[in-house]
Amino acid sequence: MKLHTFKIGGIHPEENKITAEMATQVAALPQVAVFPLTQHIGAPAKPVVQKGDQVKVGTMIAEAGGFVSAPIYSSVSGTIAKIDTAIDATGYRKPAIYVKVEGDEWEETIDRSETLERLEDHPELTPEGIVDAIRTAGVTGMGGAGFPTFIKLTPPPTAKAECVIINAVECEPYITSDYRLMMEHPDEILVGLALLMKAAKVDQGYIGIEENKPAAIKLLSEKTTGNPQVQVVPLKQKYPQGGEKQLVDAVIGRQVPAPPAIPVNVGAIVQNVGTAFAVYQAVMKHKPLFERYTTVTGKLIPHPGNFLVRMGTPMKDLINACGGLPDGDNKVLAGGPMMGKAVTTTDVPVCKGTNSITVLSGSEAHRKPVQECIRCGKCVSACPMGLEPYLLATLSAFEQYERLEAEDVTSCISCGSCQFTCPSHRPILDNILQGKAVVMGKIKARAAEAKAKAAR
Repeated sequence: MKLHTFKIGGIHPEENKITAEMATQVAALPQVAVFPLTQHIGAPAKPVVQKGDQVKVGTMIAEAGGFVSAPIYSSVSGTIAKIDTAIDATGYRKPAIYVKVEGDEWEETIDRSETLERLEDHPELTPEGIVDAIRTAGVTGMGGAGFPTFIKLTPPPTAKAECVIINAVECEPYITSDYRLMMEHPDEILVGLALLMKAAKVDQGYIGIEENKPAAIKLLSEKTTGNPQVQVVPLKQKYPQGGEKQLVDAVIGRQVPAPPAIPVNVGAIVQNVGTAFAVYQAVMKHKPLFERYTTVTGKLIPHPGNFLVRMGTPMKDLINACGGLPDGDNKVLAGGPMMGKAVTTTDVPVCKGTNSITVLSGSEAHRKPVQECIRCGKCVSACPMGLEPYLLATLSAFEQYERLEAEDVTSCISCGSCQFTCPSHRPILDNILQGKAVVMGKIKARAAEAKAKAAR
């Protein structure tokens, strides 16, 4: 079996896939579900309900707040308790809708049967109709970034899509939610891929899966035998292969240029495997996006597992279902140990991008003492974007933002490979992200000023 991978950088962290062979459980409903209105990249959603309103599972509670935005649907039935704010995974308070859970009544328009709907049985589905159904259902990228899916399927006239690549890599340590989804719903994922291909008007699809998931490679390869339009691509195990640009390089051997270039500029539309499943449900089952597969894991968690979770469920409910937090020091991450965000409270709700709740305990929860840089260059070798992380971190620390921009800080994908490899345990990524945020702000300010001048 030939294995593909990306060409620049990469690391091999311990995988710790503790929950890989644990079948998915259905999580219990919360007492109160909390829905932040910023579960996606772009403008926050706008509430379309008021305190006291009755909602069902699948009722829209907030509409898209702009073109780059997505609606939000209730995952529970009950009463709107309040429209207020809630702390999300970023640690900041964001506008949110609270629903007091009462029963489990679903909207009648949702097809709850397990009958597999195939694309060939629905000739009435047009590319435009598929895209509209995806937009209406609030489907976003399920790998963590949360980019509205319909926008990826309607690229600008200057870019032409040639293929859809399904990101089934799941290279982040600990997380197994995508793997369980592939093992438990392969047929729905393949129909989702077919829908994405038709929506994008392309004839070729790829599914990239790392070699540490041989059962998934075998299962999906068997199910696509005889279909020349879909190819399962086995990949070497290397982090961060799940990054869009790294995956495009690994699967079709094309390099995506620096921002503002995106994968479609080299012919590829990349979608997470969870997104493909959500697309199937949105188009074929008329089911909005309100639940997802999530891993709850950690070396000292008593009973880790994979769950089908209604969005809005507090993280503490899932952690308690796994036996609770271990004694001693713990760091709870929304996501995995490489790119996940440490949460300030376990009241943070599960959202569209919550693929994992990872609990690091004991020594794992603490950073090691920072020492002087020894100029070893390991961060440079590890960077999958070909950057010089030590330099970017230093420029950021000294607030040299013009040079930071010139050194392509906007190309950083925040993968943490540099910080992981540093023998001096320096906060390289932390410094880079602080500087990158400033540079991005300056770029946006220049663009706004140029637009204002042009309008005069």
